[in-house]
Amino acid sequence: MKMNLSVPLLALAALLLAGCATHRVDWNTRVGGFTYDQAVVELGPPDKTAKLTDGQTVAEWVSRYSSPGMVSVGGGFYPGPAGVSVVQSSPSYYESKLVLTFGTNNVLAGWKKK
Repeated sequence: MKMNLSVPLLALAALLLAGCATHRVDWNTRVGGFTYDQAVVELGPPDKTAKLTDGQTVAEWVSRYSSPGMVSVGGGFYPGPAGVSVVQSSPSYYESKLVLTFGTNNVLAGWKKK
């Protein structure tokens, strides 16, 4: 009896991807109505803040993501000699920066992602 592993593996991959989905914020809709206090409650304390001479506040939140790498093992069954392959990927790392600018009234005036 042959066992087809592709269906369970595809189902597992779909579940993992669905679990990794995140809610994306539309910052354009928050300009003019989202306050500095709301940002701190939602995002936590910013990593950096600066008060500008015109009274605006610029705050930066840094998110860091890493992956420890992965090892994949695969085998092939074809008429003839069977083969096994091993593939290893390196760990990966990246960071994302969200910069929010708040007006003198502490309401969001602009934003950008780096």
